[in-house]
Amino acid sequence: TELKPRVGFLYPILTHNISVFINATREGDSGQYMCTVNVVDDATTTGKNVGVINLTVLVPPAVPTCEVHGNPTVGANVTLSCSSKKGKPLPTYQWQRTNPTPQAFSPPAQDWARGTLKLTNLSLEMSGLYVCTAENQAGFEKCNIVLEV
Repeated sequence: TELKPRVGFLYPILTHNISVFINATREGDSGQYMCTVNVVDDATTTGKNVGVINLTVLVPPAVPTCEVHGNPTVGANVTLSCSSKKGKPLPTYQWQRTNPTPQAFSPPAQDWARGTLKLTNLSLEMSGLYVCTAENQAGFEKCNIVLEV
């Protein structure tokens, strides 16, 4: 019923093409759709006139939340975390420092699936602006945090 005002046939019903459209797709529209064709006087067994398609509606990540866990003092360890509340498929996360000098991070310090970046044995030079990008096939969003050691 919630699909009813957003779904329709692409062509007039009298044609042989019964393709449908879905306007304003939502994540809840994901699922299996089945087309059954009934042909008068067709002697084929059940199931041969059925077409099935799986629809997955992609959802871009929501703006993520960036946080610092731990006490950012010289010699200490901290973890930067980044998480997005929405996204289909689940987003991956990429941390980088942009200021004062750009720096990219790789595993094991960075966990792309969890959105964490572990910084160990902090020094004053590790201070700066850290940017996290949450990304999936539908898009990306960013958040940032200033780390002051």
